[in-house]
Parts: sequence; structure tokens; C-alpha cells
Amino acid sequence: MPRTAINLKAELSKSTTAPLLPADSEDSALSVRLKQYLKPQDITLIWDGYRYAYAAHDGVVRKTGEPYITHPVSVACVLADLHMDVPTILAALLHDVVEDTLITTLDIKEQFGLQVAELVDGVTKLDKIEFQSASQAQAENFRKMLLAMSQDVRVILVKLADRLHNMQTLEAMRPEKQKLIAKETLDIYAPIANRLGLNEIYQALEDLSFKYLYPMRYNAISKAIMAARGNRKEVISKILESIKQQLANSGIDADVSGREKHLYSIYKKMTSKATPFSQVYDIYGFRVIVKDMPSCYLALGALHALYKPIPSQFKDYIAIPKANGYQSLHTTLFGPFGTPIEVQIRSAEMHNIADAGVAAHWLYKASDAQLTALQQQTHQWLQRLLDIQSESADSLDFLEHLKIDLFPDEVYVFTPKGSILALPKRATAVDFAYAVHSDIGNSCVAVRINDELAPLRTELHNGDHVEIITGSLAKPNPAWLNYVVTGRARAHIRNFLKSQQSAESAQLGERMLNQALRALHVEPKQISDEHWQKLIRDYGVKKKSEILTEVGLGKRQSVMVAHQLLALTDDHLEKHNQLSASSLDTITIRGTEGMAVQFAPCCRPIPGDPILGFINKDKGLVIHTHDCPSVRKFKLDPDKWLDVEWESDNARLFKTNLNLTVANQPGMLAKIASGIAEAGSNIDNVSVEEADGSAYANLYFTVQVKNRVHLAELMRSLRKIPDVVRISRTKGNVANNGRHVGNKLSLQ
Repeated sequence: MPRTAINLKAELSKSTTAPLLPADSEDSALSVRLKQYLKPQDITLIWDGYRYAYAAHDGVVRKTGEPYITHPVSVACVLADLHMDVPTILAALLHDVVEDTLITTLDIKEQFGLQVAELVDGVTKLDKIEFQSASQAQAENFRKMLLAMSQDVRVILVKLADRLHNMQTLEAMRPEKQKLIAKETLDIYAPIANRLGLNEIYQALEDLSFKYLYPMRYNAISKAIMAARGNRKEVISKILESIKQQLANSGIDADVSGREKHLYSIYKKMTSKATPFSQVYDIYGFRVIVKDMPSCYLALGALHALYKPIPSQFKDYIAIPKANGYQSLHTTLFGPFGTPIEVQIRSAEMHNIADAGVAAHWLYKASDAQLTALQQQTHQWLQRLLDIQSESADSLDFLEHLKIDLFPDEVYVFTPKGSILALPKRATAVDFAYAVHSDIGNSCVAVRINDELAPLRTELHNGDHVEIITGSLAKPNPAWLNYVVTGRARAHIRNFLKSQQSAESAQLGERMLNQALRALHVEPKQISDEHWQKLIRDYGVKKKSEILTEVGLGKRQSVMVAHQLLALTDDHLEKHNQLSASSLDTITIRGTEGMAVQFAPCCRPIPGDPILGFINKDKGLVIHTHDCPSVRKFKLDPDKWLDVEWESDNARLFKTNLNLTVANQPGMLAKIASGIAEAGSNIDNVSVEEADGSAYANLYFTVQVKNRVHLAELMRSLRKIPDVVRISRTKGNVANNGRHVGNKLSLQ
């Protein structure tokens, strides 16, 4: 059943490079393709672009030894097979002209118009810009390309065709370069092709990447498939004839064909399930193409009557299409001799989209309202990429988030209004919240899944009904980064935490700087805006808050900044130039400073403990107890620590560690947990040492208390519990002292 006049899969299975023929030749590879769907005047314009590219690359030879013009012509052939429009074919012919010759984007615009120039610019690399590293240059190239793609998806279609031909001729490169390009293709380009529904290009890119990344495995599986063709030929033919006969008897007009899974998909199945090739029975599948959607379900019923279906192996992608617009019925049947048979059933239109995706019915409309459903889905995905890049601090962050967002496997869940939302596998309720809206994600506090309350880290499954509960004062938790899987969620959370840390560090930095200024007998208000502007220029920053943030993070010393501010004032006080950090006032710790002030897990200080503050670069002010072994070596360096004290009225709870030795009796853990709750404390963590048959056991708790007085009251109440032998406060992380609570069931 034809999708285009030329079978795309057959063309992609081999290099599209053809011997170069004169531009006006009736038999050239590109000419044959263009005549299938373009008007003569359009073809004339394309040959103008061909001659322009030919002249630009004249005399240049590829590493394969061919004239360079064969590459853009081959890229144009791939896009012509997809029936792309004239500007896209022209961009394919001209895509390396700006990058490799003296011709500029402006020259392209004057010769072929703005649309072609923008497409070429979107594909062109940023080679003329210097970056700190190759990885940063690669990331920025992707960022630029995907931003251009968000304005016009044809940019990525040209880039994918370009990458496909480069992969087909990769044997001319050095082995280390081959692996580098293949890895990049497998990580980025193949998943993008998959997301855009370009199934044939996606499979070709995966197989070619597999060939260069793992050549021995590639060859082994190739040989095994060749051998299996002969061994299984009779069985396959019998199944094919049975399916055709069953559909004909049911009055269903269908085109039935056998297909062989591509090599990389077989390899992924073998590695994911630790299965040898001999046990991979479904390397062959069957495709049934019918006239319309109702016929799909009729064919499904007929096949289920022929061979028994495996219940857990049925997927209806017609009712719930994939995010890239793919629609089909997938079912696995028990065939003859117990062989599993994988069958795909789809209409001719669905088959068209399955092969060529967003390029299958290429239309450019005046407004989004006129776009096809597939183009709207593509537009939404591109919009998500824009959101991710706007939240990413730099190009490396964006590339990391992009890779995360290119998951091929998805789960489909329902919103409270009944809409279907596609998310990557292992997505959590937090991923769902950010997929709905960034404000929902930033303020989520709980979730209802199928009308039952559940933790935000709960993984979602197909068919779940998800409702997010928000709070007006809620904000993202750093722990969310441990389990979210979507690039959108990760980017929003990181951006929020960075901005929050920056704001909190700026507030702390201002307090530290004000203390330093007062130690120099200068009130902060005496420093004018003019003096601050001078210091901003000297430091090469954009605003005052950046300096304060660096002070709060420990990147700049408050005493030095104070001296530099005074040096800029007209009434500079020379007599204070020799003052050191030891003359600073004590900084008050409230416990509500957020991420700008951290409490060291090595000693877990609580109000009432004598404390000091250690200036840690990037972390800000870290609070330790005076007797903490971790800070002994820093006490001799006054520039690294500050005198700090607790604010007298403190309402928040602080973590501390307790070690209890108790009789190994059933119910002890429950008694102690109850005693902690009755004392107005909260358990943050608990662990138990591994069972050794002893009559006593050690329990390790991290509890939350207000201050030392509250801790003393808690310890007194716990000592009153029978069979509690000893209790003490300990230093360090509770997780290092014992094992998980489940290791000693007799205590529960």
C-alpha cells in the first residue's frame, strides 16, 4: 500500500548517495524523486539551488573521496522521499554552504529568500564561536538548532537527513570519531526522529549507531538473523498465509506483510531481559493494513479468533495515540508451535503517519487552529523544549534535560478533566504536576491517584487518574530532584532552587557585610548608591545583589568587601584598614535563613549548643558546634569562620541524633516512637543494627527538637520506658550507624 512512489524503507537501508549526474538530467537520483510530487517550475528553482551549492563546494572532496556536492544532494534525496516542500529541499542543498564557504546567510537570503535562509541558519553550527569545552560547544549547537526548530520544525528534518547520510558514510572517519558521532546520534538524533514519528529514519539511525558503537555485537546479531531466516522461513510463510486467509474469510480487505525487527531493537530486548538470541522469538512481526479505523478492530477480532491472544500484550494506540501521533493496534498471539506472533493493525492513513510522522502530510497553515492534530502535538512538544531551555541556566543543563525528555517509552494518565497526558516511564506525580503547569508543580503538596491520597514520589501507570493538591505557601523541595524524570520538571525545580538560594544568600551576605561595616564604625546607610555602582564596575558584575550573594556563599570575604567600599568613599577611614575578621560582631542565627545557612550533619547543632560558622565556598555559611572535630583544623584560620549565636526566640525544629540501647523485645520500637511523639518531637529517620542474636539492640534515631532544653525533656521521658537501658546524643549521620529498621523485625 504506497505511502510515496518510492519505498522509504528500501531507500534508507542503503546509502542514498548516487553518482553525480548533470543538473538537468532526467535520470539523476534527485530528479526522479522530485518529479513524483513537484511542479516543473518548482524543480527549476531547486536546480538553481543545486548549481549554487555546486559552485560553492567546487573542488572540495569528502573523506570518502567523492565530490562534496554528493552529500547535500543525498540529503535532499532523503527529504524528497518524504515529499518535503521546495524551501526544505533548497535548505538541504545549501545547508553546508554557510558553514564551509565564504557565503553568508545574507547571501542566501538575497538569492533564495528569507525562509530558506532561516532554515540554513538553523542547521548551521556555531563553529566560529569559542567555547570552554567541546561538550559545551556541542550542547550550544543543539540548543541553537532546537530553538530554530521550535520556530520551524523543518530545521530538524534537514538536520536528521544530514545526520542519516553522514552515518551512512561514516566508515571514512577514524574509529574514535565514529564512536563519538554514533553515541551522539543514539542519544539525541534517533530519539528526536522517534518523537517526530519518523519511524524509518529513527530505525536507520539506531542500527547505524549500533554498527559503529558495538561492531562485534552488530555482526553477531546480523549473522544470527541471516541464519534464522532460513530456519524459520517455513513457519513464517505458514503464519502469513493463515492470517491472509482468516481476514479474507471475515470479509476484510487487507494488505498483510511480514517484517523483520531492526537490529538495535533486538539487541535492546536481549540486554533488557538478559535473553539469548535463540530465545527471542519475535524478531519477525506481521503488519496488517486495512482501509479505515473500524476495519482495524474487525481485523483484531478475526485474528484473536485465529490464534489466542496474550492478555498482557495488547496495546490500543488508536484510542490513545503516542505523543508523536503514532496510531496502531498491537497484539501478541500464541502462534503454531507455541511461537509468539506480534501483529500490528492500522489503516492506510495511520501507516502513512507511522512511516513518515510529521512529514507525512506536510501542511503549513495560517494559524494553529488549522494545524493537523499531529502537527499540534509536535508544536506542544517543541513548546516544552522552549520552556526547558528558558529554565536551564546554561547549554549543558539544557542538553541534560533534553536527553531526559527524549524517553521513547511512555505512560498515559488522565487529568481531573479527562484529558490524556503522555509522560515518560517511571514519571512521578511531581512530573505530572509540572507537565500540567509550572505553577502547579511549584506549589504541589500532595496527590490523589485514582481517588486515593499518595506520596508525590509515587510512580504513575497507564490509565491512572491524577489530581494534584496545591498549597499557597508550598515551594519545590530539593529532594524532588532525586526522583523526577522529565526534563521540564528538573529544569523548573533547579531554576527555583537556584533563584531561592541566590535570594537567601544575598540576604545573608547583606547581614554579614553590615556586620563588617559596623565593625569599622560605619553605618551601612552611609554607603551611597554611587559608591556601590563604582564597586559593581570594579567587580565586573551587573548588580549589587550579585556581590551580596557571593558574600553569602563565601566566595567573597565580607571584611574585604567592606574595606573596598570604604576605599571608594570620600571620607575613607584609614585607621580601620588593619581591622580583621576577629573584630566583627557576632551574627545571629535564626534557623529560618533557608539554603543560605546550613547545619552541619557531622554534629547536628541545635539552639543552646555553642556554635561557630564556617564559610564554605558555594555552600555559604555552615553552622557547627564548637567541639565538632570537623572544624578543628579551620580554627587556626580566622578568615574561614565567624562567631555566630542563636536567636533567643526560635520556633522551628532542628535535627539531632539519639542512640538508644534497649531490650530486644517485641513492640519496643512502637513504644519509643510513641514516647517521642508524646514529647512533642518528630522522627526524621530511624535505623536498627543488624540482628546478632543478642538480648539487647541499638536503635538510632534522628529526631527534631526545638533546643537543648526540649532535647533533655525528650531524653528524660524516654528513660522512663521499661527496657530502655541507655540513651545518648550522638554526632554524625544516623544512616552510618545502623541498618534499615526492617532488619530487626522482633522490635516492631
